[in-house]
Amino acid sequence: MPMNRRTHLASLLALLSAPTISPAQTAPDWAATLAKARGQTVYFNAWAGDAQTNAFIAWAGAELQARHGVQVTHVRLKDTAEAVTRVIAEKAAGRTADGSIDLVWINGPNFLAMKQQGLLHGPVTPLLPNFQLVDTTVKRSNVIDFTTPVDGFAVPWKLAQIVFIYDSARIPNPADVPRSAEALLAWARKHPGRLTHPNPSNFLGATFLKQMLYELAPDLAAMQQPATDETFARTSAPLWAWYAQLRPLLWRGGRQFPDNGSAQRQLLNDGEIDITLSFNPAEAAVSAASGLLPPTVRSFGLRKGSIGNTSFVAIPFNAAHKEGALVLANFLLAPATQARAQDIAQMGSPNVLDLRRLGAADRALFDRLTPSAALPSAADLGPPQLEPHASWMTRVTAEWQRRTANP
Repeated sequence: MPMNRRTHLASLLALLSAPTISPAQTAPDWAATLAKARGQTVYFNAWAGDAQTNAFIAWAGAELQARHGVQVTHVRLKDTAEAVTRVIAEKAAGRTADGSIDLVWINGPNFLAMKQQGLLHGPVTPLLPNFQLVDTTVKRSNVIDFTTPVDGFAVPWKLAQIVFIYDSARIPNPADVPRSAEALLAWARKHPGRLTHPNPSNFLGATFLKQMLYELAPDLAAMQQPATDETFARTSAPLWAWYAQLRPLLWRGGRQFPDNGSAQRQLLNDGEIDITLSFNPAEAAVSAASGLLPPTVRSFGLRKGSIGNTSFVAIPFNAAHKEGALVLANFLLAPATQARAQDIAQMGSPNVLDLRRLGAADRALFDRLTPSAALPSAADLGPPQLEPHASWMTRVTAEWQRRTANP
């Protein structure tokens, strides 16, 4: 990005710096938490649209049961908003204790809504021994979520960054992959019907539009502030002009869209499209290893970089089993857990830790991860871009729906 924008964003980040986190609990304090957690059942509300993630949560639950006598029940969500709505309803009904949700996988507009409405227990990160291993300096999305300071009310557990995936059997020359919004439109003109994106009612489809907004917007700094009618109209105008040209060139003429990332991935596997996208840089490698995509898939990023963020877990204010939830959150930050999560044989999710803070044995866990030609390098991905304020995602989705309903 131009130097003046980079300088502005750097200044903004300085203003949004997270507060200093107090030292983790002492050993006796954590021992007391473990003792209270034993025998509890943690109702972990988490999006269930990915088989590898579901399997990882099941593994974590088995480990917690074996190590600490804590049972984990995965309450499978289609959308995190389901959990937010439930907590809001419980608060409205006066249910200030013994709530139905103990831990929720959350970020973006859902985290903003819960934090603003006082629906979260915390701050909790000072209570977790493993939080001292988290990178809060370079991986800034661990403490700033969609421009909202986390303030310890949520615990990071995995990173994400937009990446594009293609089948090198159909696009054999890496130089032919489109690495900008303009190049993507030019590629679609040459290959009509071979590109699509998920419906923006799904977070991945909305993120595709946000990514193209970042590519085309005249004022990136505006997106670090809440969107207003005026700033949204001005900043998003180039996006809608670009999209009006792209839409007729999409799969099925832009009249139909896959419901989610999994459905889009299947289109790539079936040979109906040539390029797909994911919020997991290891998606191609994970999918190839598990047979969901051919071994010839490869990954690429955009020249300017792409949007990155952190997935968090948070405890609702009225959770019935807060101690068990803390134990699970702490377990998700353990080096061995983070290394397993990053392995493409498991989830392939980039870790949230500062590896320099780990001992040699723990660092070695990351050196032994499964290699793959489908994994993008840091140079392939480009620099991670900060998420815009959560209000931009809401407005982009609503505007897309309005325009596609009334073309």
